[in-house]
Amino acid sequence: MKKISAYEIALSALSCAIATILLTIGSYSEILLFTGYLFSCVALMLPLAKKSYGGYILAYLATCILSLIFNAARFWDLLPFIMFFGLHPIVNELQLKIRINRWVACAIKALWFDVTMYLVWRFIFGMTTTIDFVDQYAIPVILVLGTAFFVFYDYVMYKWRAAVNNLVYRLYKK
Repeated sequence: MKKISAYEIALSALSCAIATILLTIGSYSEILLFTGYLFSCVALMLPLAKKSYGGYILAYLATCILSLIFNAARFWDLLPFIMFFGLHPIVNELQLKIRINRWVACAIKALWFDVTMYLVWRFIFGMTTTIDFVDQYAIPVILVLGTAFFVFYDYVMYKWRAAVNNLVYRLYKK
């Protein structure tokens, strides 16, 4: 088993702190909610840059727990991060490590994203809407628009991954 260095522990702790702060800001300001998800994912990529999978899992779990403590009344705003956005970076990293075909992986991850969005729809909006038209077309809209959005999101996250890896490499080299 690989020994975790103090640098990797500090990177994981920094990752957790930044992600928690960004999620808290995002959940208190509904306009910035998705931005909070996005940049929290980028912050959680820090331990992955050093291939510290254990550090990532601990940073993710601590981020979820701390965000729930700081935003207990806004649990539903954190649900997409807990179910999908927070886990997406490690799934991408494992996809590259195991060398799964990118199109197969993209289809599976898109389905995972669509299921997450459907559950968010059902738990948050489905309980409050009484418009049959909206309920009737929610699933096709989530499947079409959600999948299209996910493909773009996945592409952007791979670009962010490269940028974070480059940053951590340059910092670690010094």
